[in-house]
Amino acid sequence: MTIVLADVKKTYLMGDTVVNALAGVNLGIGAGEFTAIMGPSGSGKSTMMNILGCLDRPTEGSYMLDGQEVATLGDDELAITRNKKIGFVFQSFNLLPRMDALQNVALPLVYAGAGKEERTERAARALEMVGLGTRMHHLPNELSGGQRQRVAIARALVNDPTIIMADEPTGNLDTKSGDEVMEIFRGLNELGRTVILVTHEPDIAEHARRVVHVRDGLIVRDDRKE
Repeated sequence: MTIVLADVKKTYLMGDTVVNALAGVNLGIGAGEFTAIMGPSGSGKSTMMNILGCLDRPTEGSYMLDGQEVATLGDDELAITRNKKIGFVFQSFNLLPRMDALQNVALPLVYAGAGKEERTERAARALEMVGLGTRMHHLPNELSGGQRQRVAIARALVNDPTIIMADEPTGNLDTKSGDEVMEIFRGLNELGRTVILVTHEPDIAEHARRVVHVRDGLIVRDDRKE
């Protein structure tokens, strides 16, 4: 298992009220799996994604990532783990408007300390992987929603992570663009990457080989395809 959550709980204090966002989650995800985490708004699925992605820590419980306990890591150690192993794709693309596609994709490599030539080569290669080799020098506002999400996927890939995490990646896309983006995720999974996505849409979850259903901070169903 590349990911193991054991009795993970996450609580928030809102005024005098304690909110149990996760109420004791146990989950194992193997290397190379394609898993959708599905549930209604407020179910805890985004909280779970934030913990899986090392963006947050559980209040209680254990999170093992590739055999390393990460639930108790400090902020700097969490950031290092996140940058080495995980690529993120968000619903809102999060592209910088004054940078072209190539510059947006290369940005994580700046923080990783890569030289300019290496950044350009790796960013171009990532854009070609998602079918945007001819759109590298277009600004985000010159691209369609589907193309902008593909730029975001290329940016997630540029550090060559073993895990891709996507939070409602088709939420701002039409059906055709959403299906094209999901085909890219399927292709990345077939190349051996672990893909985990959060969605509330059953037709998007259908693309995954496994669907974990979350409600009221608990896993209530775990469906696997043959």
